[in-house]
Amino acid sequence: MQHDSASLPEPLRQFVKTVTTLLDDGPEESHLLPQVGVAMRLLVSTDNWLEPALAQPHPQYYQQYLLHVDPEERFSVVSFVWAPGQQTPIHDHTVWGCVGMLRGEEREQHYALAADGVPRPVGAERRLLPGQVVFVSPTLGDIHTVRNAQDGQVSISIHAYGANIGTVSRHVFPPAGGAPRAFVSGYASPALTT
Repeated sequence: MQHDSASLPEPLRQFVKTVTTLLDDGPEESHLLPQVGVAMRLLVSTDNWLEPALAQPHPQYYQQYLLHVDPEERFSVVSFVWAPGQQTPIHDHTVWGCVGMLRGEEREQHYALAADGVPRPVGAERRLLPGQVVFVSPTLGDIHTVRNAQDGQVSISIHAYGANIGTVSRHVFPPAGGAPRAFVSGYASPALTT
């Protein structure tokens, strides 16, 4: 499947254009993320642009569909699609990320690794509703779990990451401690080229 930014739905095309311009200007992460957040809020403020094929749940596990990847892999945009009851393990990202809620509701719990290697919850579980945006980053807090908080419906969030996230080596952290396990998430959809 071919995708260039001109063929993207207009709200997504505008988001990609904004993030590309921001990255071309080269701001530090502390200045970049708030601006990406503004663009993400605009992207998830309407729910009529995501192609149905990129919003399909799987009965056993959440789906990560690639919507766009920068030609230089400086960032990627994906949809996360959650059937009821689905959640991630405790994991990291190793790059910055901006998450905007499109449909349904998610719950997010951040963790920090204790000296003994056991991931411990940091703060209360956070609720994410349509239109809301949150961030992850090694500088802000990068270890968390996410789950669909809707018992009877699919939830969908849109994520932008500071790399081609489906190819990044990341980590899953056992709840009782021990060595983290490396993983590469890949995508539920075929890789798209720009």
